[in-house]
Amino acid sequence: MNPVFDDVFTEMAVLFLLAAAVGAIGVRLRQPLIVAFIAVGILVGPSVLGWVSANDQVDLLAKLGIALLLFVVGLKLDLHIIRTMGPVALATGLGQVLFTSVIGYFIAISLGMNPVTALYVAVALTFSSTIIIVKLLSDKREVDALHGRIAIGFLIVQDIVVVLVMIGLTALGEATDTATLGREAAAVFVKGSLFIIAIGLLMRYALTPLLHQLARSRELLVLFAIAWAVALGALGSHLGFSKEVGAFLAGVSLASTPYREAIGARLVSLRDFLLLFFFIDLGAGLELATLGAQVVPAIVLSLFVLIGNPLIVMVILGLMGYRKRTGFLAGLTVAQISEFSLILGALGLSLGHISDDTLGLITLVGLITISASTYMILYSHHLYEWIAPWLGIFERKQSVQKEKEQSTDENGRFDVILFGLGRFGSGIARELLRRGYRVLGVDFDPELVRQQERSGYATRYGDAEDPEFLASLPLEQAPWILSSVREKDINLALLQGLRTFDYKGCAVVTAHNTTDARQLKQAGAASVFIPYTDAATEAVDKLFGAKD
Repeated sequence: MNPVFDDVFTEMAVLFLLAAAVGAIGVRLRQPLIVAFIAVGILVGPSVLGWVSANDQVDLLAKLGIALLLFVVGLKLDLHIIRTMGPVALATGLGQVLFTSVIGYFIAISLGMNPVTALYVAVALTFSSTIIIVKLLSDKREVDALHGRIAIGFLIVQDIVVVLVMIGLTALGEATDTATLGREAAAVFVKGSLFIIAIGLLMRYALTPLLHQLARSRELLVLFAIAWAVALGALGSHLGFSKEVGAFLAGVSLASTPYREAIGARLVSLRDFLLLFFFIDLGAGLELATLGAQVVPAIVLSLFVLIGNPLIVMVILGLMGYRKRTGFLAGLTVAQISEFSLILGALGLSLGHISDDTLGLITLVGLITISASTYMILYSHHLYEWIAPWLGIFERKQSVQKEKEQSTDENGRFDVILFGLGRFGSGIARELLRRGYRVLGVDFDPELVRQQERSGYATRYGDAEDPEFLASLPLEQAPWILSSVREKDINLALLQGLRTFDYKGCAVVTAHNTTDARQLKQAGAASVFIPYTDAATEAVDKLFGAKD
């Protein structure tokens, strides 16, 4: 216990207040919260104020945050993106990882590091932050753009690679010599295979039916997801992998269920809250005096990440026939290292492979590259216009045709996103389908979702009031949003969410009465259905139409 505070509760209160204040400054400066939280850790740690020291409570919450981070990454393992963007995602992801790790290794060696330390630093430089990139692309409404889909594809490849690296490092950490390493590697392979087979069987026969039952209660569904992530994390640790690998596989096991978007949306805030403790703990463990000695190596490695990573992506995409603009915009997304790099460094420190100085160096590179790349991505189009004349070497003649073919891909595009699949909503869906429109149906009742899925159109389990869930929908490609739900509060929340994401299409909602309808129109609805009133009007029109 730190003597500055009477108890852990007071210590946590100070952490929360300071994190909120520094986080607000970071948001004002358009910086990711990761940077702000590490800064909080340095500020309250022994190097500056000495208010907070590492303790078991902070460590436990940090581990839970890492487990949920890997779980959500696994949960969002979009097989559709891998399938449609597979060749470019694999080529770019693996090519960038190979280039950065090899060149980074020789740079680290030239800076005087020993081979093991250089290897850790080189590997840490290869991974880019999925969380930061997806957030920035979402804010710019570029997730569904061609360069956004390519970026998310190779970020998924990177996430898979980092999990494999963690498995290998864990086996290496338990080995004492070459013979032991061989036995450990074989044991990890066997146990890993059995683990994956067991999860596969659960996915095939147990998890989806179980989730159908749990989904009747939103709270129970989220509680099960957290329990599943932590349980498989603990099991992965006991089997000799790591808790991160187990939590990642837990997410993958639920990624093919219709509830993944709803679970992921509800866990994002909890994940970010718990990750606060990881970054604060990381910052609190850094010695400023040590960091001062790492400034020159950190600048050299940061320049390599900020310039070298985008260049290799542009080269690969140019060779594959993409335009220089697509290569440049996609390349900027790898101009930083990620939270996984810091987790990898922490794992290496716990295994005794690297020192505190090396972890401090990786963290300093993270602070520099994350801060700089945020502005590079936010102002990517301005940067492109500035340097476009010098990017012609990255473009082949057939690039325009190649992108035209991919941009006209109709996969995942819908004319109408329909919220509410009850009697009224399902009737609307049938009529839209009969007239040839492409419909995506959304409901929070798992039974309705399954019933309508059998009707032959795409459906998703989700909540219209949840902005994180709205962010997962292809809003940019759907000219119409239609809600058949009559609850005013739900529709107001939906309209507010659509305004937040700057939705350009038409939103039509449903109301119980004319009073609610007026309020919904004022909130931005293009039109409002009032089912009983509309039905009565149509009935009277038909009655006198038949008489005429």
